[in-house]
Amino acid sequence: RMNPHQLWPLSLFIFLLVSSSNQIEDNQIPSLCSGQPGIPGSPGAHGSPGLPGRDGRDGRDAAPGEKGVKGDLGEPGMSGARGDRGDRGEPGEKGDRGQPGECAVAPKSAFSAKLSESRGAPTPVGEAVRFDVALLNEQGHYDAETGRFTCRVPGVYYFAVHATVYRASLQFDLMKNGHVVASYFQYYGNWPKPASLSGGSLLHLVPGDQVWVQMGLSEYSGFYSSQKTDSTFSGFLVYSDWKNSAVFA
Repeated sequence: RMNPHQLWPLSLFIFLLVSSSNQIEDNQIPSLCSGQPGIPGSPGAHGSPGLPGRDGRDGRDAAPGEKGVKGDLGEPGMSGARGDRGDRGEPGEKGDRGQPGECAVAPKSAFSAKLSESRGAPTPVGEAVRFDVALLNEQGHYDAETGRFTCRVPGVYYFAVHATVYRASLQFDLMKNGHVVASYFQYYGNWPKPASLSGGSLLHLVPGDQVWVQMGLSEYSGFYSSQKTDSTFSGFLVYSDWKNSAVFA
C-alpha cells in the first residue's frame, strides 16, 4: 500500500499524458517547450559560371553617321627645353667682288662774276651782258667771254643778279635757252647817288641748257660798276638729278 506522498508524482504523470493525447491532431506532435528562434545560417558559396549562350542574330548595316562638330582648339602647350647648339658650319665660298659704288662726292656747280669798270658801250638788246670778271668759277661752267652759264650737272639751280643803277633806268631779263624766265625793272628818279636792282630765280636745267642776263630795252640800260660799287651775276646748284653726275662736275 502506497502512502499519499508516493501517489502524487504518479498522478501528475498520468495527467500530463492524458492532456497531451487530446491535443494531437493531424499527426502533429506539439512541442513540449516553447524555445526562441535559432541563429540564421551562413550564406552559401557562389555557384560555378554557366555555359556561354548561343550567338545572337546579325544586325543590319546602317548608314554612316554625320560628321561631328570640330572641337575647340586646345590650350597651347608649354615650350620645350632648348636644344643643344649645333656644330658650326663650313665657311662658304668667297664671292666675286662687286662693282665700284657711286661716287660719294656730291656734284658741284657754282660761279659768280661782275662787270669790269671799263666795259665800254652799253650791251645791245638781244645780247648777253658780259660779266667779264670771274669771282668764282672752279668748274668752268660759266664763260666770261660770252656771259653765259652752260649746265653740265642736271638739277635745280638758283641764279641771282645784283645791278647797280646810276643816272639811268634799267630793265634786264633772266634768259634760259633764248626764253625770258624773269624780268626786273628800276626807274631812274633823278637820284644824286647810285641805286640798286636785284632779282633771282630757281631754274631746273639739264646738260646743255644755257642761262644769261639780257637787256630788256635799249633806253633802260643803266648797268653800272666802279671801285665803290659792282653789278654781279651768280648761280649755283641746289640739288642734282643724277646720281653719277659727279663725273660732269
